[in-house]
Amino acid sequence: MKQLQALQKQGQLTSLDVSFAQLMCRLSENESNELSLAAALVSNATTNGHACLDLHCEAGKKLYLVEDAVSFQLPEYKTWIVALQKMSVLGKPGDYCPLILDKSGRLYLYRYWKYEQDIAKALIKRSGAVVSSVDEIQLQQGLKQLFPASSTKTNWQKVAAAAALLNRFTVISGGPGTGKTSTVIRILALLRQQPNGLDLKIALAAPTGKAAARMQEAIHQAKEALPVDELIRDAIPEQATTLHRLLGASMHSVYFRHNQDTPLPIDVLILDEASMVDIALMAKLMWALPEKTRLIMLGDKDQLSSVEAGAVLGDICGNQQVFSEAFRIKLTGLIGEDLPSKKEPPWPMADSIMLLHQSYRFTDESGIGQLAKSVNQGEGKQAISLLKNEAMADISLHENYDAIAERAADGYQRYLQCLKRGEALDCIFTAFNSFRVLCAIRGGPYGVASLNEKIEKVLASRHFIQDGRDHYAGQAIMVTRNDYGLRLYNGDVGLLLPDPECNGRLRACFQGSDGVVRKIAPASLPEHEVVYAMTVHKSQGSEFEQVLLVLPDEDNPLLSRELVYTGITRARNRFELYAKDEILSTAVQRKLSRTTGLHDLLWSDSE
Repeated sequence: MKQLQALQKQGQLTSLDVSFAQLMCRLSENESNELSLAAALVSNATTNGHACLDLHCEAGKKLYLVEDAVSFQLPEYKTWIVALQKMSVLGKPGDYCPLILDKSGRLYLYRYWKYEQDIAKALIKRSGAVVSSVDEIQLQQGLKQLFPASSTKTNWQKVAAAAALLNRFTVISGGPGTGKTSTVIRILALLRQQPNGLDLKIALAAPTGKAAARMQEAIHQAKEALPVDELIRDAIPEQATTLHRLLGASMHSVYFRHNQDTPLPIDVLILDEASMVDIALMAKLMWALPEKTRLIMLGDKDQLSSVEAGAVLGDICGNQQVFSEAFRIKLTGLIGEDLPSKKEPPWPMADSIMLLHQSYRFTDESGIGQLAKSVNQGEGKQAISLLKNEAMADISLHENYDAIAERAADGYQRYLQCLKRGEALDCIFTAFNSFRVLCAIRGGPYGVASLNEKIEKVLASRHFIQDGRDHYAGQAIMVTRNDYGLRLYNGDVGLLLPDPECNGRLRACFQGSDGVVRKIAPASLPEHEVVYAMTVHKSQGSEFEQVLLVLPDEDNPLLSRELVYTGITRARNRFELYAKDEILSTAVQRKLSRTTGLHDLLWSDSE
């Protein structure tokens, strides 16, 4: 235990990790060094986003105690396994014990092992299920109507739409501008065109309020152009909600109102931004979905994974797109196009994964598109070359960190000018949401906290805000704690604005997914913070016309290819990066890896 306390003192473990290790030793009535280390490390692993601890990888590692200038070695693998298997708190898969050790050497907290098992079982069962009630003649007509032939290339959006009608479970993954949302709008129309399709109960959801609002806005704008009957168009749902609200969140419980005993009363669920869903939330969604319900997930598998444990969307998507021969033949008949024929895969998930590659937002000349592709492929030198290419008008790289706050203030002046002119709330929000500063980390001189303070000072010096007060007109804020009573959730962003209906007193204004602005007295707000700069993680589910991404001037383990890619793909028209060449190159080379067993459960022949 002294080793654990030393590791806690230097920040490698938390007090929770050490307390958990102590509890496991008490329950097992054994002060085993192997048990205490394993328990503390698996607790710490889940805190850092992993679903489990891979003892194969950890065994034999040296841990350094900086203060004492010494190190100690973790047990060798076989020794560690033998010692753990003697402990009463550890069981094998299927046992009900605090710790579960599987045959691959992965150590789990019981609940995370159960989450993975439940997700895998539910998805494999859905993946093997075809909707027998589909009218294939009507579907074929609808596909021709909604996806007119335009080239000799395979229209993968059309393929994805056909698969979503046939399958109980479909994933549609692709980068920015590959048409995920436009595809799902057509899927909704195809569903409504089916016999009894107008009676289907369809739910639209996303992990955050921002993502739900964006999904709703996209469907509202795009459905008017659909070449379908007015009856079908009017029946396409627009109202999107957060996943927590859909499941029935309670402020006093980590569980939801909808579960195995009280399933969701829906026939179809469209889940957007699925990369943000962690393993616990996905398991609880699986519990609440009736077997008959179609589940269609949208997301970019290459983005950052959820803040909490797991990498669910990446694990689900596997590594390649290969259909079974029977499914390929059926799709070929429906879409009227030949699909590539490959050896039939043994995995039941294969027919459910649809990958979109062609970007309709970014042309071949687009700097943002090329930069995102280079980063996603780990090509750091190419990314730097693109950023420094003056011919790329929509991207740029800066190394003068002293100019960040001034440049950020330039970006935010637009919405503050709208406020000064007394323009309507929707104009103010549109201007505010057109620009955002994103950071890789929270601390340090180029993290969220420091940059927010610096940006406020520059805006105050330009007389746009009154700095030095807890609340002031024009202040951008982010909620950091859920308040179910006020319907405000962690990550919701709002503006403090004078309210003419309350004699000009400040109100915290939050624009809902329906465009309606809710006003709340600042004193009633849950915990919140200033948000001129926000982390890349918090920006997921949002898009902005212009994005300014700031990487720290020193390397940090949090910097990764996925983080940089996610930051880039938040921008629609212009992307600026403040970073040193060597820091950017290192980040692009570092691929984020989370330890889970879900991929093997879904894709391994042996499982």
